[in-house]
Amino acid sequence: MLVMDAIADILKKEGLNTFFGYPTTPVIEALVKAGMKPVLCRQERVGVDMANGYARINRGKPFGVFAMQYGPGAENAFSGIASAYSDSSPVLLLPLGHRREISQVQPSFRSTRAMESVTRSAEELLLAEETPNVMRRAINQLRNGRVGPALIELPFDMVGQEFDYSPDSYRPVRQTKSAGDTRDIDEAAAMLLSAKRPVIQAGQGVLYADATAALLELAELADIPVFTTVEGKSAFPENHPLALGTAGMVQTGHGKQVIDESDVMFAIGTSLTRHFLVTRVFGVNEKRIIHATNDARDLNKGYETEIGILGDCELILRQLIEAVRDRLGAKPRQTGIRERIRTLKTDWLQQWAHKLDSTEKPITPYHVIREFSRVISADEAIVTHDSGSPRDQILPFYEATLPHSYIGWGKSHALGTGMGLTIGAKHAAPEKFCVNFMGDAAFGMTGLDFETSVRTGAPICTVVLNNSTMAIEKAHMELSHSLHRTRDIGGNYANLGRDLGGWSERVEDPAQIGPAFERAREQNREGKAALLEIITSEETDFSFRRTQMTR
Repeated sequence: MLVMDAIADILKKEGLNTFFGYPTTPVIEALVKAGMKPVLCRQERVGVDMANGYARINRGKPFGVFAMQYGPGAENAFSGIASAYSDSSPVLLLPLGHRREISQVQPSFRSTRAMESVTRSAEELLLAEETPNVMRRAINQLRNGRVGPALIELPFDMVGQEFDYSPDSYRPVRQTKSAGDTRDIDEAAAMLLSAKRPVIQAGQGVLYADATAALLELAELADIPVFTTVEGKSAFPENHPLALGTAGMVQTGHGKQVIDESDVMFAIGTSLTRHFLVTRVFGVNEKRIIHATNDARDLNKGYETEIGILGDCELILRQLIEAVRDRLGAKPRQTGIRERIRTLKTDWLQQWAHKLDSTEKPITPYHVIREFSRVISADEAIVTHDSGSPRDQILPFYEATLPHSYIGWGKSHALGTGMGLTIGAKHAAPEKFCVNFMGDAAFGMTGLDFETSVRTGAPICTVVLNNSTMAIEKAHMELSHSLHRTRDIGGNYANLGRDLGGWSERVEDPAQIGPAFERAREQNREGKAALLEIITSEETDFSFRRTQMTR
């Protein structure tokens, strides 16, 4: 069998039926010949984002796959690969490589060498007969422990080689899970119940482990409030009385107050990486920390971890439930925290009512979020933001209610990432209303891939919040803007959406926001990609935004 056909057979055994790619690579033809559906992007970076979104909605079952050309194709994919690495997203990357006799010669681009820093593993296939072993090693990185992108570089002269491959040459990689040490579990349960004001932080690991039900059970049993990381958003229902929302660059009012007052934090399914989150939520050594993770490198990485628990999120949560129940008996604990959260949340929302309910023109993005939430059921949607203002405006006020109904991101990502994530999500969950909110600057990065949504039968709804400027840069570009108008950008994105084959609408009247979303949803149901261009103000107010600036 040819190497590329063996790769196709292995991916079929692993349950893959859809893959993402961009020419030229013979792997595309081999996978199609094996019965898989190809989704070809407009540029490689967005294609990797599609595989990322597909993998995250599927919880890695199956993982995402992106195949691409050597040289320029692989180079252009780097940004998307770095994003998948930041997201700990299980994406298998199959870049073609130069022929082996020239691959070592400068300036030939070698994916394994260049992308080692943004992948869990990067290996070049050098011997045809090693194909099953190389694939097995890569797929193990997509299935066990802290997952993330894995790369196999396929030299051009290798993919067409024949070798002895039989149906028994490869068996699917089995997922392996472990529970926490019983000593750690027992001490963690005692610390949580003895704390005066405990909180739980839930990360994306809860989503990958399908552990939302167990997290909810533990929180209700011990009466402990829960907040999520940005990537963990939707791991806990945000309309629940114990929900504190998401904490990252921005926070909810009730979340900030309760987290600030807490004395013990149980972090599960998160790396507790200081730079990205924790210093923005609470200071060093202010709280006692219980940290549950499947990667030993996370423990004590940025903070002193009083109790570390290594293992699978769902198994650890089930162990903690039993340990807490042994101490409490059959009756769940009641601490009064739910009423406090309700009061704080009501006060915070009242402080923002003038923006959420505003009918001003140009439209404030906060009113867009309020109207979207009013007319679109969170249970029926998959939503994501883009970097910068859309992320920081949506995260505190949009309530995700079901696991995997929101794709949170924004730690180390380029503008425009949300477009690819949403197209990938739609291919994974075609029954959902898949929506990405982006600014006009982000659309300039990846907007042409709206046509990919049209062409590949994945009708998404793209919302362009158009204020014709980079408002978030006001404080950073005062002189250059005053002299050269450096923040200003322009375009009619509704017209562009129609020209790319989709349905589109330009919204300037606040009263039309809700009806426009309903029309867009109906167009999606009819199989048409939708683009809503909403003319918004230069909104720069955020809910407890941190001073650190990230793109």
